[in-house]
Amino acid sequence: MISIDQISVDFGNFQLFDNLNFLINEKDSIGLVGKNGAGKSTLLKIIAGVGKASSGFVNKSDNLEVAYLPQEMVLVDGRTVIEEAKTSFKEILDLKKEINKISTELSKREDYTSESYLKLIDKFTTINDRFNFLEGGNIDKKTERILKGLGFIESDFNRPTLEFSGGWRMRIELAKILLKNPDILLLDEPTNHLDIESIQWLEDFLKYYFGAILLVSHDRQFLDSVTKRTLEISMGEIHDYKVPYSKYVFLRKERREQQKAAYENQQKMIKDTEKFIERFRYKSTKSVQVQSRIKQLNKLKIIKIDEVDNRSLHFNFIDAPRSGSVTIETKNLSKSYGDHLVLENVNLIIERGEKIAFVGRNGEGKTTLSRIILNEIDFEGVLKTGHNVNIGYLAQNQEDSFYKNRTVFQTLDDIAVGEVRTKIRNILGAFLFSGEDADKKTSVLSGGERSRLAIAKLLLKPYNLLILDEPTNHLDMLSKEILKKALIKYNGTLIIVSHDRDFLNGLTPVIYEFKNKKIKQHQNGIYDFLEKKKMKNLREIEIKDRIVKKKNNKMSLQKDIYFSRKEKEREIRKIKNKIKKSEDKIDNLEKEITKFENILAFKSQEKQSEDFYIKYKNLNKNLNKEMNIWENLITILDEKKIK
Repeated sequence: MISIDQISVDFGNFQLFDNLNFLINEKDSIGLVGKNGAGKSTLLKIIAGVGKASSGFVNKSDNLEVAYLPQEMVLVDGRTVIEEAKTSFKEILDLKKEINKISTELSKREDYTSESYLKLIDKFTTINDRFNFLEGGNIDKKTERILKGLGFIESDFNRPTLEFSGGWRMRIELAKILLKNPDILLLDEPTNHLDIESIQWLEDFLKYYFGAILLVSHDRQFLDSVTKRTLEISMGEIHDYKVPYSKYVFLRKERREQQKAAYENQQKMIKDTEKFIERFRYKSTKSVQVQSRIKQLNKLKIIKIDEVDNRSLHFNFIDAPRSGSVTIETKNLSKSYGDHLVLENVNLIIERGEKIAFVGRNGEGKTTLSRIILNEIDFEGVLKTGHNVNIGYLAQNQEDSFYKNRTVFQTLDDIAVGEVRTKIRNILGAFLFSGEDADKKTSVLSGGERSRLAIAKLLLKPYNLLILDEPTNHLDMLSKEILKKALIKYNGTLIIVSHDRDFLNGLTPVIYEFKNKKIKQHQNGIYDFLEKKKMKNLREIEIKDRIVKKKNNKMSLQKDIYFSRKEKEREIRKIKNKIKKSEDKIDNLEKEITKFENILAFKSQEKQSEDFYIKYKNLNKNLNKEMNIWENLITILDEKKIK
């Protein structure tokens, strides 16, 4: 379906890719992995046709439809959510216009046996078949299903897209891509802007997707759930594993151990060969053997070990100055956005040195409470910040955190004060911004680079309270582990908003669950919390909440399934009744036409009246129309039975 042939990418003296070769086949579900900066997003852009390689080719099958979701995109305003989503159905909407146009023309014509009329009927049938094949009559239901799956509610549908944050507008773009049903989906970090429930829905959607999928993600469970093949970019080369992510990790370790053993054997052979050459170089009796060994070394392809690429973050947070024994305290704290109540009478005490996690569904108030603590938004009730508390904050979305015309170095230099200004280059080097990387404009940074730079900003001051909102977004697996180790060593107070179970384990012994406008404290860490909840992972919070909510509304999951089945059976019965009526009508029309044809056959010598021929033509015209109706109903019935 898609062939990547000898793709190389060079940036000046730096080579990102070196002759990459691989195939993407029909129905492949592939996870593209590698360290931040390995070139995952660059490769997706090249395959999507929005980026260029220095050399090589991307060969695609004819008429292949490719849809690409980048980490960031330019968003267009001027439509409502539902209108913007429906722009994906351009072909269907064009077909509908053409069907209406031909139907109008057919209704005005009476030359039912002419060649042009029959051609028009054929064209109408072809277009109508294509319209039905694309489920043109179901675009409203399909759009509603996708938007709701991605977290939108019906009251959002007619709101202008301009009213939504960048994260929610990225969901609209994802909805548009899924509604297109392309042959291949190219998705770059699709879960970054989704809450747990939407991630679960997207997992289920992609598991059964009919086409191919190539996605970049740092969510291990998402990769394991969706993909069956893993492509790793390492040191400019591609390594293909026909297994999901977890199995790939094991096989990669095995492969690198084999590489290391092969490398060591090769190095020993080279050393022994060089000793032989040096020893017998000037002995005429050994000249043939020496020349043979020299040629052997010249032809030898040196084995590479992937572990040579060992760059990683290395940092620790500055020792936190001592604060009061109580860092944050709230009493009967409430927050509403208009008529929408988010938090109600929240009572919370966070003591000096505590490390806690806020978990729960998006929209339950985790980020809202974080911003209240930062004094960024108003609220009702009481909030007390302890003595000498100095807060450092990492926002969930980094795109608005930097001035795009500033360089990486200037971003830190603008806010650094005192002695730390002399250490900016060292800090940037610790976050993999060395040499020319420090002079990059922040506007060209990748998602992972922006996350690293945002964390680096937190090292410029001795904060004794860190509030981190989804800090692992865009970070590769290794960077997440290093950040976690640094936070474990951090001696200040820590609040983390996260859904990443592996990241929270061993880091935050206290868990606060946000649910139904309240918060509830759980001790002993994330796994104890999950065990008590009888859940395998944090995503099941969403499933359980959803089921409880349906029960409260007297609509259990089983009832949803039952009513859905009943609705489908009712629709099928309706279609069958229409088919029966259509068949009866066709039968009656054919009987009437047979009568006329018998008259013409037995009274061929007699000239019939003009009214007789008009009635005969009208009967044939009505029969053609009813046959088209019957064919469409049969097609719709078949589709309903398949679903």
